[in-house]
Amino acid sequence: MPENEYRILIINPGSTSTKIGIFDNDSSILEKTIRHEAEIINSFANIIDQYEFRKTTILETLDYEGINISKLSAVCGRGGLLRPIEGGTYAVNEPMLEDLRIGYLGQHASNLGGIIAYEIAAGLNIPAYIVDPVVVDELDPIARISGFPLIERKSIFHALNQKAVARRVAKEFSRSYDELNFIVVHMGGGITVGVHKQGRVIEVNNGLHGEGPFSPERAGTVPCGDLVDLCFSGEYFREEIMKMLVGQGGLVGYLGTNDAVKLEERIAAGDKQAKLIYDTMAYQVAKEVGAASTVLSGKVDAIILTGGLAYGRNFVTAISNRINWIADVIVQPGEDELRALAEGALRVLRGEEKVKIYPGKIKKAKI
Repeated sequence: MPENEYRILIINPGSTSTKIGIFDNDSSILEKTIRHEAEIINSFANIIDQYEFRKTTILETLDYEGINISKLSAVCGRGGLLRPIEGGTYAVNEPMLEDLRIGYLGQHASNLGGIIAYEIAAGLNIPAYIVDPVVVDELDPIARISGFPLIERKSIFHALNQKAVARRVAKEFSRSYDELNFIVVHMGGGITVGVHKQGRVIEVNNGLHGEGPFSPERAGTVPCGDLVDLCFSGEYFREEIMKMLVGQGGLVGYLGTNDAVKLEERIAAGDKQAKLIYDTMAYQVAKEVGAASTVLSGKVDAIILTGGLAYGRNFVTAISNRINWIADVIVQPGEDELRALAEGALRVLRGEEKVKIYPGKIKKAKI
């Protein structure tokens, strides 16, 4: 393979599957979802214990597909629940591996991405990377203050897709991502609205534990006094409340489904309640975008709508009609995580971006 060509293996572990991809520079030559049997996954006591099984399955799949891993230039894994870090492409190092193994911010299948990438890359003497994990934190100090001293606002959002689509749109403008101001709205099971100011996400709602607009599965911001009353009503355990807010909130809570396609079919058939709730979700997204525009003092180069819900024409139109006075609305539907990871690795391999070093610290062993 010529020196200016790079072949990258991409690894994106999910709860019951592992997505892998092989990219030759910008071209995808293999994308595959490896589905794992529930009995096998459930047989492991902890997520981290799945590492060897998933690694072996990935290598067997690549061998079956005729991929010679000795030709790889790098391996890139999905970043996990690490310490808060700024966006970019990071070399997988020992401090990162330690935090992934212990689950610094929690146990999640994505923690396996960096570990497996490192193990495969180490055997080939090539670099291993992660790109823009969900813990990317570039908030301005003013954005961290919640109004309640015991709680600080946190940055947990769809960083990988948000930054990837922002960079692609910047290229369409023939400008650098670092030169432009975008509002990027990722709309999936959760919805996050990020304020991208010259390459940094200086404000974003917490997409994990519910700020901002409600979504197909999350309740979003709810009246805090009423929530406190509900928590102390004696009718619910903590876990039940959390499940109602995250997983069974939003569309699921009101309408019993997170399937936007089915909801649009119900609306077309005359379901007035479905229309009201669906319209309200669009209304709340638009309202969040309007608030985000004030962070940039109205100096917005474009608003980007992305994620699975961006395929819904009626939903996108309902949002756009309320916000297109702020800036042009650009729709980039879907979430191509494998390509986003490959693009991050390529920027470093090509020298377009400097690789970043994870700042975590390994705990000293007790003697």
